[in-house]
Amino acid sequence: MLTLLCACFLLGSTAASTVQSRSSSFAGEYGGGKGTAFSFSNEQLHGSITAIRISEGPSFLNGIHFKYDNHWAPFSGNHSGTFHEFLLHPGENITQVSGKYASYVNELLFVTSQERIFKVGQSSGTSFNDFPQFGGTVLRYISGRYSSALNSISFHWGLQPPLMPPQEWI
Repeated sequence: MLTLLCACFLLGSTAASTVQSRSSSFAGEYGGGKGTAFSFSNEQLHGSITAIRISEGPSFLNGIHFKYDNHWAPFSGNHSGTFHEFLLHPGENITQVSGKYASYVNELLFVTSQERIFKVGQSSGTSFNDFPQFGGTVLRYISGRYSSALNSISFHWGLQPPLMPPQEWI
């Protein structure tokens, strides 16, 4: 009886980890490895990504933050430069991110589920192309490092939360 119980527990644990592993993926870190670490992992609990705001300098990206439903994540990076903002349509998600990096993140290009593209930065450096490993998943949050500019960036893909009125996400 104990053997049967242990076998059921192990099979259940394996099945649960398989489901989890197919609902999220991670890629990066693109760029230099120095600077202050940041992550929007807690911010994703506010809902879906609804906007992106990026500060651009003459040669690279200075800083970034995302809006989740009606909540802006803290700005990560340097506030100087030209600001660019991209608003997502209701139900639209980010499905791919490409870009270029060297010591800093030089360029980012976001592709959405509605085939829209948001490009910011300078096209120089080493190229990357990132997308979720599993179907049905989208960009949920980013992490990375910053100093005087956006040093590096990583992408975290996962299942989109169900659509709910914002007050239910508190």
